[in-house]
Amino acid sequence: MAEKLTTKQRLAIERQKMPEQDSSARARNFAEVNLGFTEQLALLEAERCLQCKDPRCVRGCPVGVNIPKFLGLIASGKVAEAAQSLLCDNALPAVTGRVCPQETQCEIECVRAGKGSPVGIGYLERYVADWAQRNGRFPAKVPPTGKRVAIVGSGPAGLTAAGELARLGHDVTVYEALHKPGGVLVYGIPEFRLPKQIVAQEVDRLIAAGVKIECNVIIGRTYTLAELQAGFDAVFVANGAGLPVFMNVPGENFKGVYSANEYLTRVNLMAAYQFPRSDTPVLHGQSVAVVGGGNVAMDSVRTAKRLGAERAMIVYRRTREELPARAEEAHHAEEEGVEFHYLTAPIEVMADENRWVYGLRCIRMKLGAPDASGRARPEPVPGSEFVVPCDVVVVAIGTRANPLLTSTCPDLKLNKQGNIIVDENGMTSLPGVFAGGDIVRGAATVILAMGDGKRAAKAIDNYLQLRR
Repeated sequence: MAEKLTTKQRLAIERQKMPEQDSSARARNFAEVNLGFTEQLALLEAERCLQCKDPRCVRGCPVGVNIPKFLGLIASGKVAEAAQSLLCDNALPAVTGRVCPQETQCEIECVRAGKGSPVGIGYLERYVADWAQRNGRFPAKVPPTGKRVAIVGSGPAGLTAAGELARLGHDVTVYEALHKPGGVLVYGIPEFRLPKQIVAQEVDRLIAAGVKIECNVIIGRTYTLAELQAGFDAVFVANGAGLPVFMNVPGENFKGVYSANEYLTRVNLMAAYQFPRSDTPVLHGQSVAVVGGGNVAMDSVRTAKRLGAERAMIVYRRTREELPARAEEAHHAEEEGVEFHYLTAPIEVMADENRWVYGLRCIRMKLGAPDASGRARPEPVPGSEFVVPCDVVVVAIGTRANPLLTSTCPDLKLNKQGNIIVDENGMTSLPGVFAGGDIVRGAATVILAMGDGKRAAKAIDNYLQLRR
């Protein structure tokens, strides 16, 4: 057995780089960009963990993964035990290992971040999760409780709650409006960031654990929330915030303007990039302008590049420093040839006599005093209007709650944004009905939704125990 490394020796190990596709090649295909750690890279990176007595990284993780434990097991060569530990803490580790913004959560809390590079927690999470999928590792089943729980939505919050509740022995049924489970994981995140096979394997593992999933079921249409309340002991609403927000500028209804929701759903869920082999078409613009600066905007513009756009552009009203997208995604976009138009705000979509888009009229911006978000407020520069030539515009400036379910439940209390109001335990104004994820907090990250799902599962379990 190898000798245990000293702290000095661990500190001497540099952060290992994630292998990835060459930028010129990947900009023309939908295969995954990051290729994953080899065993050697994983062992080296895991050895960098100092095994702190006060692991702040755990506090930075929304789902409370015992990070030092699974990293220590990797470093000891005990990958099976590391997988068991990780799967007990995280229902979707192969997902979070790919799309979670670890750099602003667990990794920013790593003590090594202050003097160099933090441990690559996300890379190692992906390595262990992929190993677990290849080797068929599943958490142990427990005796059934006899309690039934309905979950509305199979996105990250719903799937996490389902996994946690099934692990506790409850009979869980997930209702999904679309024809495939996964929610935003399958319709919103491109293949090159999160392969659909990975999501399907995570879902299959939950099904093997006893979770039942029914697709093509719209709660609020197929069944009402009241019917779920009557048929189940508890309900968890996690139907997300999938209604797109638009710019409210002239010309936004011209041909060639997409919401990011529609654009990404056509490509990701309905394989529009394979048309006509796929039934769903999508416009292959030669010059595509994506409005926004978040992860959805990066997904959209990088998708446009892969669909053959000669110019794929981000139009963002602040600067590079305020960009809300993950640093890795913006970096990958830059490597792939995406153009960034900073301090630029659209004021009109322009079209020809046949209503086809030919340009985006914009105005230059300057940064002023901080706004409610704490970021510098962008202010227009008078007389600085100009036109960005483009034949497709994708609007990626956010989403809000879809009222399809909530409008059928007048007793369900909502805030002024249309999001469901919950108490400290995640329970809504309806007894036994809990909610979490984007339908409660508004559009946010996958991992925050998963954190809501995990907390809700614990609260639902406590609620059910009181009713035995």
